[in-house]
Amino acid sequence: MEEAKEGDGMIWLEAIFAILVNPNFYQLTLLAATPLIFASLGGVYSEITGVVNIALEGIMLMAAFNSIVFTHLSGSPWIGLIMAIVIGVGFTWFHAWASIRWSANQIVSATALIIIAQGVTSFLMVPIFGHPGQTDYVGRIPAVELSFIKDVPFIGQILGSMSLFVYLALIAVVVTWVLLYRTSLGLRMRAVGENPEAADTLGINVYRIRYFGVLMSGVMASFAGAFLSLGQLGRFVELMTHGRGFIALAAMIIGNWNPVGALGASLLFGASEAMNLQLQSSTIITVSANVKPLFNMIPFVVTLVVVGGFIGRTRAPAASGVPYEKESK
Repeated sequence: MEEAKEGDGMIWLEAIFAILVNPNFYQLTLLAATPLIFASLGGVYSEITGVVNIALEGIMLMAAFNSIVFTHLSGSPWIGLIMAIVIGVGFTWFHAWASIRWSANQIVSATALIIIAQGVTSFLMVPIFGHPGQTDYVGRIPAVELSFIKDVPFIGQILGSMSLFVYLALIAVVVTWVLLYRTSLGLRMRAVGENPEAADTLGINVYRIRYFGVLMSGVMASFAGAFLSLGQLGRFVELMTHGRGFIALAAMIIGNWNPVGALGASLLFGASEAMNLQLQSSTIITVSANVKPLFNMIPFVVTLVVVGGFIGRTRAPAASGVPYEKESK
């Protein structure tokens, strides 16, 4: 095993090439992208109706925690998943209520939810599990085995045995695209996000549409959070979202508030995380302990660079972040 030194570019290229031809890299990419796909779709649902929801990070955290709590109490990860979504949507409702009913500042409202989620999940770990930091292992939702794909070279190694959440995330992209661009409900949602006053004159209930968008955002973010706990670790770790909610917002922006675009951006960020993990475990190069923290920055650096490159090239819904108050007649 050789230790990579400054200027030894060929060894790095060899390591990267070895990673790119390894199916494990693509499996890790899908796994790393899954919470981003769900959460970025959540951002699309909310912002396309005109409500900014940066609380995705907090909703994910609440869902991740409650999925483990209710799995622990019931013994069933499926009940844990259902309760994670129910509580995640209920938590999201406070942002919808403050932003839509009371025209509160949407950034302030969402930030408050993030702070509350961080405090509540950290505090409740001790009375429920008896210790801080992380919960006990309670079990995971089993992977889906696709026997008809397993024998296919390369592809089978990627998709033959995969988390259920990965497939649900890909299905959610298709369903969201069809809903937004092929149904009358989607047309109303986009109209409300572009010009709520004009939509109102056409008889569209702006408030109802916005509530729907924000609460669907909560559903998607809850799936993202539940994946981190029930889909991967089988336990909750304090602050385990690690900024993924904000990276998902970047994916939404880069994807131009389109579900397919958000998918592409999420896969890009997932690939950067997978590359980080694979480089650190490579047998071709050696990454010292002092350098590993820099490698952990790769997904965030990629996010900053890509978002910077897309500034001015994407357009948010015209009424995104703008409270709507119906004029009295």
